[in-house]
Amino acid sequence: MGLIASLPCKAELSNESWFGPGIRSQPAYDGSASQRLQLVPVVRVFGDPWFLRTTQDVLEAGARAQILPGLYLASQLAYEPGRKASESPFLASHHVTDVNRGASLGGLLEWDHMFGRVPITVVARLRQHVDLERGAQADVRASAGILRRGPLAAGAYAESTWASAKSVDSFYGITPAQAATSGLPIYVGNSGWLTAVYGVGARLDLSGKWVAVAAAETRHLLSASTHSPLVEQGNNHYITLGFAYRF
Repeated sequence: MGLIASLPCKAELSNESWFGPGIRSQPAYDGSASQRLQLVPVVRVFGDPWFLRTTQDVLEAGARAQILPGLYLASQLAYEPGRKASESPFLASHHVTDVNRGASLGGLLEWDHMFGRVPITVVARLRQHVDLERGAQADVRASAGILRRGPLAAGAYAESTWASAKSVDSFYGITPAQAATSGLPIYVGNSGWLTAVYGVGARLDLSGKWVAVAAAETRHLLSASTHSPLVEQGNNHYITLGFAYRF
């Protein structure tokens, strides 16, 4: 369940930092037919060894260490989104209970490299929700710069997420008690591939220390959740615009 617009046009090859606001059009939850606007942060801060960022699709913070040239191992605390019935007419009409926001703990392996003038970043993550009943997820994400012309840079990215049975069930399962009040059939989630994401992003250097960023992505639900009665549609779209101050 991604939260933040990515900046795939720039691999994580420098310690340049930025912070600013953004706004995103997104579904009420992956699989929802309802679209909404949400304020999101645009953050990228690297220290030694600490980091805080949203540039890899997750609001995450932690400590990382370089174990080989361009290869990093990191611990991670990440934000995990929830699901509100008030944001989805479908959920509200069926009296489906909310899923609270939370956090997860885990680790990641990241590879940053320049192929000529093309920046590449590959990130593999594994994280466990602090509420153990919310399960675990693992994802692999690759991004590459595809354009650099004056103040404009652009890139493309792809990502796939695997989820444990508890993770899928916590978002897409229907218990017997919920079935009795919602009128929906009982559904038990299974582990498997949850989503596949394809997107493009752009960054425009403005005057002074400000940058404007934009991203658009399509998210496809995969076999782990597509049979849930909570899934209204298998594809969702995210569009994000933001500004950030470099320091």
